[in-house]
Amino acid sequence: MRKISLKMPVAAVMTSLLILTTACSGGSSSTGTTSDGKKEVTVSFRSSGSEDTLTKFFQSGLVDQFEKENPDIKINIAPVLASEGDYTSKMVLQMKSPDTAPDVIAEDTSIIKSDAAAGYLEPLDSQVQGWSDWEEHIIDNLKAGVTGEDGKVYGVPATSDTRGIWYNKELFQQAGLEVPFKPASWAEVLEAARTIKQKLPGVTPLNMIVGKANGEGVTMQTLEMLLYGTADTLYNDTSKKWVVNSPGLLDSFKFIDQVFNTDKTGPTMQVALNGQAGSIAFQQQFPQDKLAMAVDGSWAGSTWAENGAAPIANVEEKIGFAPFPTQNGEEPGATTMSGGWAWSVPAQAKNKEAAWKFIEFLMNKENATARVVAEGSLSPRNDSTEVEGYTDRPYTKEAQELLNVAHFRPANDQYAAVSAQLQSIVESIASGKLTPEEGVTQLKDNVSRSLGADSIEEK
Repeated sequence: MRKISLKMPVAAVMTSLLILTTACSGGSSSTGTTSDGKKEVTVSFRSSGSEDTLTKFFQSGLVDQFEKENPDIKINIAPVLASEGDYTSKMVLQMKSPDTAPDVIAEDTSIIKSDAAAGYLEPLDSQVQGWSDWEEHIIDNLKAGVTGEDGKVYGVPATSDTRGIWYNKELFQQAGLEVPFKPASWAEVLEAARTIKQKLPGVTPLNMIVGKANGEGVTMQTLEMLLYGTADTLYNDTSKKWVVNSPGLLDSFKFIDQVFNTDKTGPTMQVALNGQAGSIAFQQQFPQDKLAMAVDGSWAGSTWAENGAAPIANVEEKIGFAPFPTQNGEEPGATTMSGGWAWSVPAQAKNKEAAWKFIEFLMNKENATARVVAEGSLSPRNDSTEVEGYTDRPYTKEAQELLNVAHFRPANDQYAAVSAQLQSIVESIASGKLTPEEGVTQLKDNVSRSLGADSIEEK
């Protein structure tokens, strides 16, 4: 198929990213209407700070273009500076009241089902049925992540991703480790970390997200990356029960304990428990050659792009991205978790029709692809691969291939509650407050208490 050039749009975006305006920030009108009679659409999403790529993307001229095409609508960009866990809490509070609910909200697909079940989100079935791109270009298996337990659609997938092992090639070579790094089992990952510790004092061998201040990142980037490389899962789709005790779960907890307490190859607790642990790893420690490996998402590579928060010249010569192995090398040899963010409309939004019009605009082929290029994530559109510049990005090919072995989080509105329990337990194991065995017992007790004894099973 014909390739559509992204060079000019992306170049224009990147150039104008430097021109930050204040016109599209600020609070929301309580009436949903501006003083000159325009419908005001407030768009809320999590921001990582002054270098946040999504904020810059909106401020690159995108909003101006939409408002020019829709002169009766005013877009109010309202980034929320918060950790992932705090962002979820803040958004729930805002969505409870028509006075504070935004009109468009970025929802992590891990919590969209629970937010839908709680009545915070508006069903979008009629809207997507009238939008041809939904059937023709949004990747089918990603639609399950935005569909509630009632079978209704509550969001449009905006980004997708995979996870693996980022590693510093130069440090690996200094330690005498083979490059490219292709671990065949968990044992080989642990052995590489021990070698780094022995050969390169002062370098953190292996970063894993374990601090509960990082919210869902603890569950998905760490616990589930391990668990779904075993023979076990977190949820039994047949029995519809949470698997709170299994050999794979215990072994996953033991891996974390091994890294942080036995081998001591993880980051210090000061870094590990920090809500910005990922930013510290990718913006500071990797560029400064102070970190050898990190298990994290495919988007993290954008940190080192020319327009990223911590640019690294010729980055692919310095940093590699390896698949995370299954526990003992079982087929297919590697595993990953795939997730992402979606755009949703809160049930209490004031201007739902205008909000959907903006979502359609954000998710057209050019804009949706330009966003994932800017952020370093993967596109939920099957036609983004036709856009020149999409698959040319560093690490995109490796990350895209991992979709072939991807697992997805349980499609259950109780997931957020179970995930919150896991985040707390993983932090406690990493900090030495719980043994792996005590972690399993605590998960069993807490999930049974909160969701009911008939909601769990043991293997």
